[in-house]
Amino acid sequence: MSRIIFDIETVGKDFRELSPEVQDSFLKWIDSKEELKGIEMSLSFYPQTAEIVAIGLINPDTKRGAVYFQSDNDAILPIEENGISYKPLTEKGILIDFWDTISKYDVIVTFNGRAFDCPFILTRTAVHQLKPTKDILPNRYSNQHIDLFDQLSLFGAQRKKFNLDIWCRTLGIKSPKSEGVTGYDVKRLFKEGKFLEIAKYCAGDLWATRELFLKWETHMRFSKGY
Repeated sequence: MSRIIFDIETVGKDFRELSPEVQDSFLKWIDSKEELKGIEMSLSFYPQTAEIVAIGLINPDTKRGAVYFQSDNDAILPIEENGISYKPLTEKGILIDFWDTISKYDVIVTFNGRAFDCPFILTRTAVHQLKPTKDILPNRYSNQHIDLFDQLSLFGAQRKKFNLDIWCRTLGIKSPKSEGVTGYDVKRLFKEGKFLEIAKYCAGDLWATRELFLKWETHMRFSKGY
């Protein structure tokens, strides 16, 4: 069966750009400026206060994929490196190409996609009045969507749940975070116009997730049946 891995990068709005009603919904829970700073950093986590700036997809078997990313720089043209095509688009264009691509695959693989990537994608899809082409949130225990965060934490049975970086370091996989860029840097890079750098960071997450998926499939999964 055909498999595809995907990952997203998001950027939150500036807090002052939010409507007074949305600001109040956050402010009523805080008591200090330090807590406000934490809220400002967390806005990228919510599709109501952020947007998608990149979606990357890779076929773990062919090692070919694409990263669709936002850019307001007309000088950035589509390129291909190491089997990954990079294509600058608007957020709506990113989602259109994502849904077109994902519809061609039987099994999707993510890391924490059920809790973050998929709900985010679905909300932003509705914002742009698009329509999903595939059920990316099937039954949690089905094999149509393999969320490695679920699998590696034994669906929550493991008391401590670790992120992609820690799992990569544990299993001897080069972590994309080792290059000095993390998800918290994406907003700064976006403001600085470093759009292709964000896209390549997203590609790094794809490669790491692919290696993690293969380790799990080979050494931790009892059956390969789909």
